[in-house]
Amino acid sequence: MIRIRKADERGRAEHGWLHSWHTFSFADYFDPDHMGHSVLRVINDDTVEPGQGFGTHPHRDMEIISWVLEGELEHRDSMGHGSIIRPGDVQRMSAGTGVTHSEFNPSHTEQTRFLQIWIIPDRQGYDPRYAQARFEERQLRGRLRLVASPDGGDGSVSIHQDTRMFIGRFDGSEQDAREIPADRKAYVHLARGIVSLNDIRLEAGDGAYIEDESRLHFANGQSAEVLLFDLP
Repeated sequence: MIRIRKADERGRAEHGWLHSWHTFSFADYFDPDHMGHSVLRVINDDTVEPGQGFGTHPHRDMEIISWVLEGELEHRDSMGHGSIIRPGDVQRMSAGTGVTHSEFNPSHTEQTRFLQIWIIPDRQGYDPRYAQARFEERQLRGRLRLVASPDGGDGSVSIHQDTRMFIGRFDGSEQDAREIPADRKAYVHLARGIVSLNDIRLEAGDGAYIEDESRLHFANGQSAEVLLFDLP
């Protein structure tokens, strides 16, 4: 079963310096029908105005992944990490027993757009940790590339959960498929463009709840950027 979550059905938040779309209930947006899927709790599509950002704030017991779509995002945290992530960089912060961090758009002229993803860990109380990995265009083009996994395999960042996150970019005749075991769920988020999922048309911002589907096939892409979550 594939249940589509259309882009314009998501929660919307406007804060002047921050423009957000919430796939699942988050902050002031609450919808009991969209509280997450399996251990996938948050997908926020955030656009940050130049020179603005999230001041220092705390997190705990959550696997937080950031994926930049446009611009740059500057990160600093209480573990001593400081970095700037750009399109192609996957950042993972395991909040564990507690961490504080800030995220800013360092540009004075360009917006930053990024996806903020939260995954519930398999238990509470892990030590906080940070990781970052880069994936070049050739690694994402025309295929579903593993970018986060429990064991950090194939150059992915590791997370404390039996979840695998894939990213792929598709145009024209490019296509790829992923087998989903019978006891697993999945979620698809289309960050931009157009793509067909098992012959169902998805447009930018659309998502898909997936259960009892043995195979997911992506084709007919038009500047498509796909995120696929293989979930327990």
